[in-house]
Amino acid sequence: MKFRSKVAVVTGGASGIGRAIAQRLAEEGLTVVIADRRLDDAQAACTALGGKSFAVELDVTSQESISAATERVVGRAGRIDVLVNSAGQFDLLPFLEVTPESYERVFSVNVSGLLFMMQAAAKRMIAQGDGGKIINLASQAGRRGEPLVSVYCASKAAVISLTQSAGLALIKHGINVNAIAPGVIDTPMYDFVDSLCAKYMNIPIGENKRQVSQAVPFGRMGKPEEIASLAAFLASDDADYIVAQTYGVDGGNWMA
Repeated sequence: MKFRSKVAVVTGGASGIGRAIAQRLAEEGLTVVIADRRLDDAQAACTALGGKSFAVELDVTSQESISAATERVVGRAGRIDVLVNSAGQFDLLPFLEVTPESYERVFSVNVSGLLFMMQAAAKRMIAQGDGGKIINLASQAGRRGEPLVSVYCASKAAVISLTQSAGLALIKHGINVNAIAPGVIDTPMYDFVDSLCAKYMNIPIGENKRQVSQAVPFGRMGKPEEIASLAAFLASDDADYIVAQTYGVDGGNWMA
């Protein structure tokens, strides 16, 4: 009941953590809009959600696409109450082999795309006049550096910083901005991570997943649904007094 008539937009919601968050928010009663560059996958995910959920095509690297998607959401649902920035891009390269193309590919999604999605949603929330919630997906990688993941780590550190700045700027409008920093989560994206680790670390496919699972104090990788639980809380009125924070959900990997 606490989410009655509220509308949530989940970027990158067609799979992985984003899809789990979309599922949880739909179960809580929100109208969920899955915004993803893979429109067919987004529509399939919405079919699974049922209810009043729908999909829009969104490429967060394009300001034109951000504006068009925002207009389509408002045109159909009438408002935006919650934004979950889950769209993400990963790459893994030795530091001396990082290219401008790799840097741009990661930062255009994880940083620029996140920033301008926040801006578009916040402008709509301000116009509505009754606040809102913005939840950004950071990472434990944003808390530290890693020799093979320098650009991704830097991008997620930027997410944490942008969450702080946006949180302070927008709370006067009743808009709470916070972030979640997942640890190693068992998703299709981490299968991609594992394949890159196999390539650059000269280890078998699956070995990285085995190693990181054993290293987690909790004893296993996380599940997307465990990220979604915190997202549902941060989207609710119960989180009204939480501003500009980044919460780790990582089984004890990183203590902030």
